[in-house]
Amino acid sequence: MTSAELIARSNRLGADKRNTNFAGGNTSAKGTGTDPVTGEDVELLWVKGSGGDLGTLTEQGLAVLRLDRLRAMAGAYPGVDTEDEMVGRFDYCLHGRGGAAPSIDTAMHGLVEAAHVDHLHPDSGIAFATAADGPALTEACFAGRVVWVDWRRPGFQLGLDIAAVQAANPQAIGCILGGHGITAWGATSDECEANSLEIIRGCAAYIAEHGKAAPFGAAVAEQAPLDAGDRVARAAALGPVIRGLASTDRRQVGHFTDDPAVLEFLSSERLFDLAALGTSCPDHFLRTKVRPLVVRTSPGAPLPEVIAHLKEAHAAYRADYQAYYERYAEADSPAMRGADPAIVLVPGVGMFSFGQNKQTARVAGEFYVNAINVMRGAEALSTYTPIDESEKFRIEYWSLEEAKLQRMPAPKALAGRIAFVTGAAGGIGKATAARLASEGACVVIADLDEAKAEAAAAEIGGADVALGVACDVTDEASIKEALAAAVVAFGGVDLVVNNAGLSLSKPLLETTAADWDLQHDVMAKGSFLVSREAAQVMVDQGLGGDIVYIASKNSVFAGPNNIAYSATKADQAHQVRLLAAELGAHGIRVNGVNPDGVVRGSGIFAGGWGAERAAVYGVEESELGRYYAGRTLLGREVLPSSVADAVFALVGPDLGLTTGVHIPVDSGNPQGFLR
Repeated sequence: MTSAELIARSNRLGADKRNTNFAGGNTSAKGTGTDPVTGEDVELLWVKGSGGDLGTLTEQGLAVLRLDRLRAMAGAYPGVDTEDEMVGRFDYCLHGRGGAAPSIDTAMHGLVEAAHVDHLHPDSGIAFATAADGPALTEACFAGRVVWVDWRRPGFQLGLDIAAVQAANPQAIGCILGGHGITAWGATSDECEANSLEIIRGCAAYIAEHGKAAPFGAAVAEQAPLDAGDRVARAAALGPVIRGLASTDRRQVGHFTDDPAVLEFLSSERLFDLAALGTSCPDHFLRTKVRPLVVRTSPGAPLPEVIAHLKEAHAAYRADYQAYYERYAEADSPAMRGADPAIVLVPGVGMFSFGQNKQTARVAGEFYVNAINVMRGAEALSTYTPIDESEKFRIEYWSLEEAKLQRMPAPKALAGRIAFVTGAAGGIGKATAARLASEGACVVIADLDEAKAEAAAAEIGGADVALGVACDVTDEASIKEALAAAVVAFGGVDLVVNNAGLSLSKPLLETTAADWDLQHDVMAKGSFLVSREAAQVMVDQGLGGDIVYIASKNSVFAGPNNIAYSATKADQAHQVRLLAAELGAHGIRVNGVNPDGVVRGSGIFAGGWGAERAAVYGVEESELGRYYAGRTLLGREVLPSSVADAVFALVGPDLGLTTGVHIPVDSGNPQGFLR
């Protein structure tokens, strides 16, 4: 056996979400290695470590344990009351250095007498596992080739249970774990993989052949999906409100989907009673909470009516979750982690899911789609019967789960924040977006050139980090559309950087009305429009926010041949003060940055402005950056990253009581001193 063989099998299984969900399940292989102390052969277990994902598993994601020591634990097992202690003992079975932490399912893999073991969470298998008559269905489908194991919380005892079932059923290739998932085994890696797929596909085929046609009941006209465009528009309108409610305890990032499976479930007559039962598989409810919040207004109801209902439903949800915690919490239970929903279902529109970052929010939504598929399969054959609520609590507030959460790295300074940066396909805007993303924010790259915006977003990060959108800041409809895209992608907007701009350097007598209008439309009017629309999103969220204007040293310095540009920058500078005064009551801070000439990496300077300013100052264009630096107190050139640093300083954790100010980023240019 080689670990490469195990990794290849894991990657194949994990690549198909019909086999298991993201970061769900684990695989293992047994073989022989060399004891580094004695040089003798020793039996080892390679098993996917805690928290890893099968589809992307690498060598570093495996835990390697001495099989003799692991199996010796069975003789020293005091009983189910010591499950947490047994997990701690896995560390004393490790072989070699490095590798991942052993998962709670390690005992299952080590105690089963087979060279290869897969434990997976396929929707079809969990449908059997959560059906009221799951044991009978398992026998009917597999005729003893797959056996049933009653629900037990993951741990050492579950490993003993499965090992005993395997020993008593030598003909079996695996088992269905009540309320949970499947486990399969084999003498070779290929055989184990084939057995896993036989169980997964066998369950799916049985549901397709024997399941009833409408497991969720009849479609309800009052819950029917809106047209696609109307769904997105309603999601954009409701998203900030829902995100604000879901962030009552701690700020969350959102994800929206109107996947066909979601819309089918939301339009069904069984929606409300099935949703109330909650999810069953531990991997599901650890990410989705025990149940979702379900909106009960009709899809086309007036927005004020829906928002009023949402606020009432959210208050009721929090009270119910508090009661759930108090029903089952014991003296040594971890503190309640928050009472807000992770999943919000809006009939006719779709599903909103939430998490500490975009990936967590997206995965939570994917898990609830898994849960919908599970409910569909279980109801098609039988009655959906998830594990008891008390068992869900035991896992949700398990000390091992709490320890895993405590081991997570501290969040970055802007984690959970969503930034919208205009003119961000290059120059100062791109540098700012990249800096904000590096500090943990999700960023929306808004630019007149959509292709360049998308390219910049791809460079900064994947879809869970950055989104590129087209935005003409002189066009109200374009701004609304771009902000709607931000809301649908990430749940809302917390931080706006008004950076879009251009410049024409002309003396007064050569400046045309068109020159004047163009610069004022893009920078003065454009900043006003973006700020107005973004402020509405922030007010709807109720989470405060930041608006930053990239103004200019020229907003306070009267330089030559620059009437239109400098006047519009002065307009932006006063917008900062005006909006700070008006939006402070909503917790929205408004500040500005006044750079001096940013030559290198600047789209404005590369587009002709550099040549024009060089001519004004009588220097070669190639020397313009050096010329600007030479007239400063520090003698250093201002770069796009210099401006990005100032933006972060304003929106980060250290200046929370600062609003209505401008920070000069000019290397100490006395012409730009504020007075």
